[in-house]
Amino acid sequence: MQEITIPVEDASLMGTLALPQDAQSLVLLAHGSGSSRFSPRNQYVATELNRASMGTLLMDLLSEQEDTCPAARFDIELLAVRLAQATAWIAAKQTTRLSFGYFGASTGAAAAIRAAHVSSVPIEAIVSRGGRPDLAGRDVLAVAKAPTLLVVGGLDATVIEVNREAFALLECPKGLVIVPGATHLFEEPGTLEAVARYAVQWFERYLGA
Repeated sequence: MQEITIPVEDASLMGTLALPQDAQSLVLLAHGSGSSRFSPRNQYVATELNRASMGTLLMDLLSEQEDTCPAARFDIELLAVRLAQATAWIAAKQTTRLSFGYFGASTGAAAAIRAAHVSSVPIEAIVSRGGRPDLAGRDVLAVAKAPTLLVVGGLDATVIEVNREAFALLECPKGLVIVPGATHLFEEPGTLEAVARYAVQWFERYLGA
């Protein structure tokens, strides 16, 4: 595991890269507004993906200064472009071919779906945790190609509704899982473990074991 600096247009972003020796895939994890790459929830999911021999890149899509601006945290277009640029940069650094996927939480899920739409590197799978896929835009959802899994807490009523609406718009291979007893942050016992399990299964299916 190593801390890396990722150059993108107008900024340098921080990331934590973990690449198991036998990894054939790399999942970039984008957190939600008000969080960071040190989010214990995303770190837990990343660890479980590493255990399944998948590489992970936990990253911040805003610089420290930009993250102080509430508007920037919800600028999905900016976040998506940054994620796509970071994907191209890390892909160019690899000496072996990897399959790429995105894991997004909250607004990070919208950024992931939109980034997959513009990425120069093919994105083979996306998983959303408690995400706001609706913020990616109806036009992008309708033409999304990457197999997309939406995971929502069973007690997160508002987010369940927007996920169902987004799910109906998706024409790509898709899944919608509602985790019983889970609130938005999946803090209840066993709920985050369920998210990680679904994510590993989805990525193994579409990125390869």
